[in-house]
Amino acid sequence: MLISQARDMSTATVLTTRTARWAAMASVAVAATTLWSAPAMADFRVCNATQSLVGVSIGYRARAGWVTEGWWHVDPSTCKTLIEGALSSRYYYLYAEDAERGGRWEGPVNMCVAEREFKIAGAGDCFARGFQRAGFQEYDTREQSSWMVQLTDEPAGNGPGAVSGTDSQ
Repeated sequence: MLISQARDMSTATVLTTRTARWAAMASVAVAATTLWSAPAMADFRVCNATQSLVGVSIGYRARAGWVTEGWWHVDPSTCKTLIEGALSSRYYYLYAEDAERGGRWEGPVNMCVAEREFKIAGAGDCFARGFQRAGFQEYDTREQSSWMVQLTDEPAGNGPGAVSGTDSQ
């Protein structure tokens, strides 16, 4: 009877250990599935559909006034997130330069930029403040929480600069 009881306890321990391992593996699988299937974060992204490195700057209205930021280097056939999280403005403005061939994606809205990495408060008096002025293209995100702009070699048919915007969700 003692041997039989010991065997039963040993079997119960093995089953309990196997059950615990299976439960742990199942919870890891569920956690991994949840992480991989989570919805994409809201953001403002720029995709470079050209074969050249592109420098990108963005302008937007913040609580304290107009702000321009740059430069993000976007490699050929890749995307770069310029603003992470849900968008807080309806209108965003882009200016980009082809670092290899010298082309530009520009628009009619003048804002300030700098030679190197920058974050500039205010859009006026660029030269007087030691900055350069560039023409930015306006994008109406229609208050979407996420937006993507694709830079292309050819005009997209919706205005100057060969730039198109879409809700990326």
